[in-house]
Amino acid sequence: MKFNKPYILLFVSILAVSISSIMIKTSTTPPSVAGMYRLFITVLIMIPFVPWKTVRSLQMGRKDWSIVFIAGVFLGLHFLFWMESLLYTSVASSMVILTLQPLFVMIGSYFLFRERVTILSTLCMIAAVVGSMIIAWGDIGVSREALIGDGLSLLGTISMSVYMLAGQKVSHKIPANFYSVIVFFLGGSVMLVYSLVNHFSLTDYRPADWTYFVLLAIIPTIFGHFLFNLLLKSIGATTVSVGVIGEPVLAIILAYLLLGESISDSQFLGGMFTIAGIALYFWAKSRVTKKLAKLEKSVLDVH
Repeated sequence: MKFNKPYILLFVSILAVSISSIMIKTSTTPPSVAGMYRLFITVLIMIPFVPWKTVRSLQMGRKDWSIVFIAGVFLGLHFLFWMESLLYTSVASSMVILTLQPLFVMIGSYFLFRERVTILSTLCMIAAVVGSMIIAWGDIGVSREALIGDGLSLLGTISMSVYMLAGQKVSHKIPANFYSVIVFFLGGSVMLVYSLVNHFSLTDYRPADWTYFVLLAIIPTIFGHFLFNLLLKSIGATTVSVGVIGEPVLAIILAYLLLGESISDSQFLGGMFTIAGIALYFWAKSRVTKKLAKLEKSVLDVH
């Protein structure tokens, strides 16, 4: 499936996932249970839309299925580590570490796909990361609990990077909705095992909690992570990850609009840095894409 405006979908997905941290922070349910139901409910919603006729004719070997399995496990680990990190540290601090994801993905993309990034694109990415650091600088804690939370967030960031790279590796061989159903189920299974090991209740929750699980499935998962999977084939893991840097900015704007929270000078300055960095990255990326398209056209014209 091709989209003429993939960056619109990327913006929608980032907006959707930016809501999740506010939802998770205000909930009292165990993060692993919320994450488990979030993914399992998403699977139930998406199964009717899987193109089963296409699935039967997939040309995938054992290595490809192994990559899909790895992606699902690391998605579960990402949700587990990140959602648990919010119990120990601030949303802002956790988000700052998450902004390191595109750097990890960029390095992985170079070694796995020989994907080169121009110096200009790299500088734009760094500017966006610096902006996110400025946003959260005043909220970063130095206590033992905060350090534990930051460590968990770092593990979650690395896990998400592996998940993104694995997804890009097989994105041209498997429909995005079928791929998403598999990895969401595997990710939910990881959190189910963790919840059972820690003796968390799987059923003793209020109606409001079940509503929360459903909203987590629909908003940040279907309109967030599923769209990420959809975009891996067209714009790649690095570009998707750069877009995710904008999550703290959107979270601050949403908190201002929905919760009446004020925006500090550092948050405003950091937000401008982040927005400028992301915008310049996409501009630089589009220039490279146009140059490659012209080069391909000239080669075809010669032949």
